[in-house]
Amino acid sequence: MNPQPVKTGLLAYGMSGRLFHAPFLHAHPGFIFSAVTERSQKKVFQVYSDVKSYDTADELINDPDLELIIINTPNYTHFEYAKKALEGGKHVLVEKPLATSVEEAKELFNLGRNQQRYVMAYQNRRWDSDFQLVRNVIASKKLGQLVEMHIRFDRYKPVIEAKAFKEEPIPGSGLVYNLGPHVLDQAISLFGQPMKCLKSTGAYRTGTKVDDYGFFHLKYADQLQVYVHVSLLCARPLPAYVLHGKMGSFIKDRTDIQEKQLDQGLSIGDEAYGKDTSSGTLTLVDASGQYTTETIPSPRGNYNHLFEAVYQQVRNHHPYPIANEDILCQLEMLQQNDV
Repeated sequence: MNPQPVKTGLLAYGMSGRLFHAPFLHAHPGFIFSAVTERSQKKVFQVYSDVKSYDTADELINDPDLELIIINTPNYTHFEYAKKALEGGKHVLVEKPLATSVEEAKELFNLGRNQQRYVMAYQNRRWDSDFQLVRNVIASKKLGQLVEMHIRFDRYKPVIEAKAFKEEPIPGSGLVYNLGPHVLDQAISLFGQPMKCLKSTGAYRTGTKVDDYGFFHLKYADQLQVYVHVSLLCARPLPAYVLHGKMGSFIKDRTDIQEKQLDQGLSIGDEAYGKDTSSGTLTLVDASGQYTTETIPSPRGNYNHLFEAVYQQVRNHHPYPIANEDILCQLEMLQQNDV
């Protein structure tokens, strides 16, 4: 007999709920998109007519029919809502950052174990097409021993946002806690926990109260150096991924198309979904000093792999690919003081 689908509630139906969660819950046969919180305008019915729309997060969390709660609210609320959901006997999938401190994350993981419920981090950028290509190149070992890697997430947004939770100096605000979890998780997923991390942040926009620049230098065994950058003041972004090894180099721009496609209303079942027509450039040098250059096409990106992993953990107890240790490592780096 096939297991019953996981009845799931979504704590917010803003941009992230509309693009990054609802389409996958609706399309994946292992889930039932059952409920959402909409405090003012009730928009979910325009697309999903059978979904219950609650006025408050507490109402949704207390819905006895729900097994899984997706927490996609402002960063500073993640711990509070995840804790309430776990205490109510629900599994939780929490957007990045899972919490605003190592201490909060440990409390959630311990509570999940005590309640026999899963605490899962939503790190969708592991399934971007560009990052999948980078992962494939590293796995091929064509570059030989890696010397250094650069990971960048650049934007140009010099104007202060209207959303106070992003711009006021409260726990989890600022660019480092916004984009930092994406790029740090990618580094951790490739290489694990570094031996040492150095962090530097800056605040450059006129009137800003929070950081809008972040840099992390991760030092690994075998002298591997990983440099992670996030910035809101890059009018001409540099390549998102640069790899240098003893036998060559690889360069790739940030090009994943999924967010744009989802915003345009493309179905994730469409043949075009996740297909990135860009490529990366691999330059190799042989023993005689001869250079060869190859363009390598990007594989298809697909955030549905994350939801499949959630389903497999909840229903079949398969290990979730984003381990608790990965999240604790990420938060340790986000929390540490600048050098």
